[in-house]
Amino acid sequence: MNSEALKQAKAAYKIESECISEMLNYFDEEAYSEAVELLKNAERIGTCGCGHSGILCQHFAHLLCCIEQPARFISPAEAVHGATGFLQEGDVMVFASRGGKTKELLPIIDICKKKNVKIISITENLESPLAQNADVVLKQYVNRETDKYNCQGTTSSTSLCVIFHVLQTALIEETDFQNEKFATIHPGGAVGERLNK
Repeated sequence: MNSEALKQAKAAYKIESECISEMLNYFDEEAYSEAVELLKNAERIGTCGCGHSGILCQHFAHLLCCIEQPARFISPAEAVHGATGFLQEGDVMVFASRGGKTKELLPIIDICKKKNVKIISITENLESPLAQNADVVLKQYVNRETDKYNCQGTTSSTSLCVIFHVLQTALIEETDFQNEKFATIHPGGAVGERLNK
């Protein structure tokens, strides 16, 4: 690794750790409380995003299933071809888009509104269509991406991931989820072995 690459690699730790530390300044207690309440009471939860946001939405759907909150990732392409049939009135759709203008997501908002599905949007742009059409908006904060061009979805992915982890952590408390249940549904791997001893 050349000297510049090494320098940039080490700087990535600083950039991302600073982002996580600064995120707490944007923590809206009321918005997070509303989001947790919606998620706690939903019979079904959909998550939706494109690119890196979509990948993290898949992660969040899996996290929710791990605490027995039925969820699935609905790809933007499949959503407008019938997959939103998964969601019923009173359910929740979680959208993630840093800019809040991802065009693939906008038609899905209309579907959710017609079906009376509640919308939680996570975005940096509070003036965006995704924010303006949401029942609850969680503000995403990103200082900068780690690459020298400030373009790759690096720090922004970490920021979104932290928001999902915050929601998961709160939901465990709100639902009084017990580790014994997790042991039942997660018998595999080292975690399953430890939980089921």
